Amino acid sequence: MKRTLLITLITLCATIIARADIPARYYSAINGLKDAELKTALSNIISNRASVSSYQTYYNNMPTYFQKTDVYPGTKRWWDMYSDIPLYAPSFKGLHREHSFPKSWWGGTIEVPIFADLNNLFPAEGDANMAKSNYPLGTVSPSDTKAFDNGVVKVGYAVGGQGGGAAKVFEPADEYKGDFARTYFYMVTCYQNTTWAKNNMFMLQQNTYPTLSGWAVQLLLKWHKDDPVSEKELNRNEQVYLIQNNRNPFIDYPALVDYIWGDKKGELFYESNASEPVGTPTLVTPVQGMALDFSQVAVGNSTTAKLYFKGEYLTGSLSLAITGTDKSLFTLSTRSIPSSQVNNEAGYWLTVTYKPTSVGQHSARLIVSDGGITGSLGIQLIGECLAVPTLTPFKALPATDITTTSYTAQWEEAAEVVDYYIVSRTRYYSGNSATEELPAETNSLVIEDYDPSVGESYNVRSVRLGYESPRSNEIYIDRAGIDAVTGDMQLLGTAFFPGGVRFVCPVPHTQGIIYDMQGRTIMLLDEIENNQVIYLPVGVYLIVTHECPTPQRIIVR
Repeated sequence: MKRTLLITLITLCATIIARADIPARYYSAINGLKDAELKTALSNIISNRASVSSYQTYYNNMPTYFQKTDVYPGTKRWWDMYSDIPLYAPSFKGLHREHSFPKSWWGGTIEVPIFADLNNLFPAEGDANMAKSNYPLGTVSPSDTKAFDNGVVKVGYAVGGQGGGAAKVFEPADEYKGDFARTYFYMVTCYQNTTWAKNNMFMLQQNTYPTLSGWAVQLLLKWHKDDPVSEKELNRNEQVYLIQNNRNPFIDYPALVDYIWGDKKGELFYESNASEPVGTPTLVTPVQGMALDFSQVAVGNSTTAKLYFKGEYLTGSLSLAITGTDKSLFTLSTRSIPSSQVNNEAGYWLTVTYKPTSVGQHSARLIVSDGGITGSLGIQLIGECLAVPTLTPFKALPATDITTTSYTAQWEEAAEVVDYYIVSRTRYYSGNSATEELPAETNSLVIEDYDPSVGESYNVRSVRLGYESPRSNEIYIDRAGIDAVTGDMQLLGTAFFPGGVRFVCPVPHTQGIIYDMQGRTIMLLDEIENNQVIYLPVGVYLIVTHECPTPQRIIVR
């Protein structure tokens, strides 16, 4: 999954978004307070939570908890804010139980509740977590050419004024900087009475207010505003609450940050004021007359499309309904979208499914209403159902334009209308083979990372409406005539032998591997000598050796 960077809306960021899921009177004790008193009242609320009884309980249960809090919706892929490596639940292999706010900052002791607080614990890919160490948050200097950078997080020397004396800083991806900032605001509020480790005071002060050092406040405030609360955080906050009975108030009421550390210091905080919209309820998208086109699908199958919802100042949930003659063929992932998710900077993606039962063109209308908007609006839903396609075989053709770095795979054009082709490219290494699937829009594909020292072949199939044709014949890349590889290959030939094959080779070959035509390893030969005979079932095979990496065909009669 590539990440989508969130764009700041300053007016929305300054507005406190109330969640309907916040328990009644959960935050009532903070009304009418400001600054240090407000922070302490929050600490009293959120530190009163359920906790695990021991480190062992935490260690055993945490991956199970993470499956509720940190898996992409509708999938089993772990939602890892530290890397883009696809890892899937329930396996926790390759991941660590990561304390975002490092445990060494409170002395590293395995104590509850601080050690086992889910608000500060996230699944993290092992290498990224090890690189993060216990460094403070910060912006890595662009001039640090040796910084750790896996495309999601960075670890390196800080830009001027950051780091608090630490050797390096940890910088998350832009889309998660707000997540980390709100976690740190939570930790210094919930555990404000903790005595911090003296040698790890990079972002901290030894007091209950403000607890954060000046440079850290500036950094976290900026990240909090640049990356507003996302749907991921809202959903995670609810799951954590169900597990350990407390919440992150800076996700529920983002503007609390300004009342405690920002430009609203000195002002009294009231939930009622914070929860009221400050503008006209507006649905920015979708708009009246928009269409959601599902294109074509084969009868008996289904396809999905997503519709983006983004609004401002909505006062209630949006209601959704489908009307029209073909309304039974279209279904929605939900009939109601909370205003907090539509008002949120990340917006909300609605999934719509089209599952036709007969051939033909179908349409319906999605009606959106409520939420404080005036009237309703309609979005057209369009889809076409076709018969299941019949795809006939076709031939792959010999590769052309073969060089020391590339070649062009070729094949006959399919007789039917197809959506695209899939080229199955197999490379034969000593003792192994690897196949990758490459899409192509026409009946040729340029392979640009060819290595003449590695044996290679390809076959092709066509795709229409999700159905695939039979595979074509296999084409083996003939490297004859490539000057760069002359002289580095030894001849390996075969001769007919009843029930087997006899090898013909001027010099011995080593590390021989015999494959069947599906790429499965059939036999390993440590050494092959001239006139050596082996026995195999009747069929066609391929053989590669260390001295001859180009696949050679074997026919056993």
